[in-house]
Amino acid sequence: MTLPFDPAAARQDVLARIAQAAKEAGREPGDVTLVAVSKQQPWERVAPILDAGQTVFGENRVQEAMGRWADHRAGLELRLIGPLQTNKTREAVAFFDVIETLDRERLAKALAEEIGKAGRAPRLYVQVNTGEEPQKAGVAPGEADAFIALCRETYGLPIEGLMCIPPHEEPPGPHFALLAKVAARNGVGKLSMGMSDDFETAVRFGATSVRVGSALFGARA
Repeated sequence: MTLPFDPAAARQDVLARIAQAAKEAGREPGDVTLVAVSKQQPWERVAPILDAGQTVFGENRVQEAMGRWADHRAGLELRLIGPLQTNKTREAVAFFDVIETLDRERLAKALAEEIGKAGRAPRLYVQVNTGEEPQKAGVAPGEADAFIALCRETYGLPIEGLMCIPPHEEPPGPHFALLAKVAARNGVGKLSMGMSDDFETAVRFGATSVRVGSALFGARA
């Protein structure tokens, strides 16, 4: 007999694994934020994670996130971890605490304009396409330094962190190491890297947040 999946117990397991990986790397577990990737999950799976004390969630789409969280927004940190279209910039700036997918000048300009109008600035991460995969969003590693400088100097955007999604078929470690090097030489302190299959490796390479979906919520139907 298969026991029903328990999201709250799964969260405790993930937190324990994060803590162990941090300890092995000589880091403090509290330096790593667990981002629960709630995108496309039914509320009956999200609610137990929320009730267990989880306060940081990641969403892929602006409208989906607004529909899911509008009535549960208080006390939470919501992160946009999916591509952001420029025509959704106003809603994203108003709704999210962190936008992790800044990856082109047109979006940087739109964000700067909306932040100026709203008087509210989400924390911003630049997405780096470490594998230079044509189907994925993100700035190429060789262009990351110039893009970060453009965001800061031309558009006045304070870049808090970098984000990456390594190629599925490659070992993630070299990609995490590459992102950490880009961050270090640009004075960027936060690294969003690692998902359900590789978050422990990401912690060892310096991740300050890990984006975990299936390990928390179970496989999608």
